Amino acid sequence: MKIKDRKTIYEGFYTFRKVILEENGETFEREQFESGNAAAAIVYNTDRDVYILVKQFRYSADMELIETVAGVVEDDDPEKTIRKEIEEETGYAVSHLRHVWDFFSSPGACTEKVFLYYAEVSKKKSEGGGLDEEHEQVKTVEFAMEDLLKQKWADAKTIIAVQWLAAQEQVFLKRPETRL
Repeated sequence: MKIKDRKTIYEGFYTFRKVILEENGETFEREQFESGNAAAAIVYNTDRDVYILVKQFRYSADMELIETVAGVVEDDDPEKTIRKEIEEETGYAVSHLRHVWDFFSSPGACTEKVFLYYAEVSKKKSEGGGLDEEHEQVKTVEFAMEDLLKQKWADAKTIIAVQWLAAQEQVFLKRPETRL
């Protein structure tokens, strides 16, 4: 398969493109969603022995979700971005950061690549809660390891982060009893 052309069909907060593809002499079109890449982290407070996640309303899901700290990668620097996002959303400064994995969120239609990290924090620098100018109303939620592993997550990056953490701890996750 070969990409022959890309044309912007909408540009706003996000960008949509029409992509012209060729395979075996046949040409066809697909739409592509560009939201930018993302940096995300599962955050562990070493002093309190809890994991810090964030709760916020997600309009595409039409509900509040609890998820890993995350943000759109700025200046092509996911590590710098996630450090900034952790402080903005939780108020904590990162004391240790470990790169976990990179993955595409939905490569059939979306260009977003997620850079996933594990972060350790202990010192609070600010109140957190997100940025008013970005219309963020972020609440922090803390979980002990045992409780973190029992949650029914709806967000893919959070599921991946929790599964990675469970693998590191050599524990098994149980399938949630009910679906969303």
